[in-house]
Formats: sequence, C-alpha cells, structure tokens
Amino acid sequence: MKNFKVKLALIILVALNGCKSDNKSKTVADAQLEINFPSFNKDSAFQYVRQQIMFGPRIPNTPAHQKCADWFIEKFKSFGIEVIDQKFQVKAFDGTLLNGRNIIAQINPDIKRRLVFAAHWDTRPWADSDPDPANHKKSFDSADDGPSGVAVLLELARAIKTQSIKGLGIDFILFDLEDYGQESNNESWGLGSQYWSRNPHVSGYRAQYGVLLDMVGGANPGFYVEDYSMYFAKEVVEKVWNLAASEGYGGSFPKTSGGGVMDDHYFVNEIAKIKMIDIINRPDGKRFPYYHHTLKDNLNVIDPYTLQMVGKLLIHLIYREEAGTI
Repeated sequence: MKNFKVKLALIILVALNGCKSDNKSKTVADAQLEINFPSFNKDSAFQYVRQQIMFGPRIPNTPAHQKCADWFIEKFKSFGIEVIDQKFQVKAFDGTLLNGRNIIAQINPDIKRRLVFAAHWDTRPWADSDPDPANHKKSFDSADDGPSGVAVLLELARAIKTQSIKGLGIDFILFDLEDYGQESNNESWGLGSQYWSRNPHVSGYRAQYGVLLDMVGGANPGFYVEDYSMYFAKEVVEKVWNLAASEGYGGSFPKTSGGGVMDDHYFVNEIAKIKMIDIINRPDGKRFPYYHHTLKDNLNVIDPYTLQMVGKLLIHLIYREEAGTI
C-alpha cells in the first residue's frame, strides 16, 4: 500500500469530525455479558505469522508465493471451512505478467447476510524504502505488512469454528498482488482486490460491510481513522471505533484522521460498491511504521498482544452483529 494525500476537503472534514462516541457504547458493552465469545489465541496468531515468513518472501511468480498460497488453503480447510482459489493473471506497472491467487474462505456460504474480512498476503519484491540505498533491490520478510493481517484472519476463522454462528455468513479474503505497485501510479496497487472486485467469487456478491487489516501486528499501534474509510463507510468506522473504545482499546484506536491510504479497501469500495474500512497502523497518525518496506520488517516487530487486541475486537464485532446488539 502507499501513502496517498486525500485532496477532497469533504473527506478530511468527515474524518476529523464524524467519528464521535454516542450513547450506544454502553449498551454494546453491557451486551457483552449476554454473549459467549470464543477465545482468540495470540500465540496461535503469532505462529501463523512465523509460518508465512518461513516460506520466504511471498513475491509473485516465485515458489515461495505458490507454496504459501497452498498452505493457506490447507489451513482453512483444516478448520472445516470451504475455500475458493481464485487464480488470475494481470500485468504489473513494469509489464511483468503476474500470476495471482486470491484465497476466499467461506463460513455459512448459503446465508445472504454477510460480513467480509480481508488482508493482503503478497510481499513487495523490493525493500525500496530502506534507509540504506544498497538494500532497495533486496527482498525482505515483510512480517507485519501482510502476514499480520492474514494471521489474525486465520486465528479468527479457527475461533469461529469452535463456536458456530448461525445467522450470519463470513467471508475471509486474502488478496494477492497488493504490494506490487509504483509510487506515482495509484492503479498499480491492489491488483488482486481490483480483480476480485470486478470478478467476485459469487456472481452478484454482496456483503453488509467489510474490514481490511493491514500492518496490525506492531507494538504500540496507532490505528487512526483512515480517510477513504470515512468517505465510503463512515457508519462502519464509527461502529468499529466505538466498539474499540468500549472494549478498552481507545488508546490504540484514536478517533482522529490518520490520512488516506491507497489500499485494497479503496478498490472494494470504488469498484465492488461494498462498504469496507481499513484498520492500518499509523503510529504517529501521519506515517507508516519505521520498518515499512524495509529489511527491518521481520518477526522482531510483531507483538502478539497487538494481534490479540485486533482479533478480539473482530470476534466481538462478529458475534454482536449476529446477536443484533451493535
């Protein structure tokens, strides 16, 4: 993903002023006493990050990329979840023909009322933001940028299968080819989400809303409100950020703008017309973490407690949606 300065004054205005607490927070918090939530295992999520790294950088058109995709499918199936392997080819900004794979895992596929949770799983081929120019053409682990979000979704899927939901369908989408982009070319990012948005896994697919996770494993995160999320899905942002506050996570989910990010959710909103928000770490509310697109994005930056915080938040979101208490 890339930084993107949002030019529309409307977006900034909404992001800064629209995400306010309301009286529903107490009602939502009280409802927790009436719902049994499955447990989110932070150690399990951490191991899912580690496993992805062990394949090597998941760069498109490499054996590591293919082996990791196969592992995702096997892991979801081991939970008893139906999986679709959406294979496709697209040209990158530099003319390279990329072999992509979007992995879609479905819980309760026959239920029309659905939520979609997504993360990208590919690795940027180059550490081109590394402070050392000598590293700009090197590959890197990319532990937080991709694997952390995928790890949360895998553990979320496992947890849900231990305590079934009946009135709600869940789709997990692991988008490919998000990070093979060029800074000056907005359309060169999110190639997998662009493809899926034009070619959903189910004809006429609709979801009530979606949540994208990107870089959700770093210590002391700042999940500031992302501007495109507010522009396209203000009510979803308010729901999630208010829930975070009621769960005691308000310090990590400031209700202020962190700027706009050209990420997979943008294309899901713009092309598929499905409201999707982005939970993405901007530690100071302005920039990505110091290790973004550098060799320092390795397992050392992953904090299991951050994975757990995000995972528990989404578990509570899902089960409260099913119960109609949020």
